[in-house]
Amino acid sequence: MPELAVSPALLVIEGTEALGNAGVADARRQALRIWAELQGISPGESFLSSGGVADPQQAALYRDAIRRRAAGEPLPYVTGTAGFRHLTLRIDRRALIPRPETEGLVELLLQRVRRGSVADVGTGSGCIALSLAQEGEFASILALDCSAEALALARLNHHLAGAPPTVHFVRGDLATAVGPGLLDALISNPPYLTLSEYACLDSSVRDWEPAPALAAGVDGMEHTTRLVREGWERVRPGGWMALELDCSRAKAAATLAAGDGWQNVSLHLDLFGRERYLLAQRSDTR
Repeated sequence: MPELAVSPALLVIEGTEALGNAGVADARRQALRIWAELQGISPGESFLSSGGVADPQQAALYRDAIRRRAAGEPLPYVTGTAGFRHLTLRIDRRALIPRPETEGLVELLLQRVRRGSVADVGTGSGCIALSLAQEGEFASILALDCSAEALALARLNHHLAGAPPTVHFVRGDLATAVGPGLLDALISNPPYLTLSEYACLDSSVRDWEPAPALAAGVDGMEHTTRLVREGWERVRPGGWMALELDCSRAKAAATLAAGDGWQNVSLHLDLFGRERYLLAQRSDTR
């Protein structure tokens, strides 16, 4: 039996009720956003087009998306999109959902270097590499990741961003695929949670986002330590390293960098006043 015709307005009411019953905060806002994203319009435009009859196929897709969100799937995965600086990215479970904090990491690096060669280590969705291509004047941007699935998503976003020719995708283990002294900058938002911290994450993160992008060994420093040491070999003297950190281990990371041949080591606060970013300049000798 065919489904009864329904208007977009009634669909959003239905979605709001389903999300509210599932305990989702801002149920109406999220129900409206899901409808707007599926239609490729803004939430404001969806208000203006709420009359008439919804396409049955679109109605079915919307109801499926509402079911997914009600089951706890993060909103960006449900809508398939995430904003990052000036970009609108495709996003799914192949990569970590870009966070506003990481936008600050890009800004800090651009304040120090905008040209030459840069590597985005652990590119995930490609959000950092593509932002650097859009906002900087880099001759070469290496987007590195050990996950073939994440790189496939990053390549899709590269295509959607107009395929900037300076961005090159490489599969590799952290920075090991980069030759010595080739970079003017290295930037990374690496995994930085301890195994116990990962186990205690809210289920909305732990059950959906890729664990390899979040957990970094028993002490949470496994990837940061490697990047500090591998980065020194791959960044030219005078070049920069920019890392996102867990605030509880920021000072330990700064001490590590200062003792491993980096100079002008500094910690910077995120939007919430937490020590979130490490900036360091490569010295001539260790």
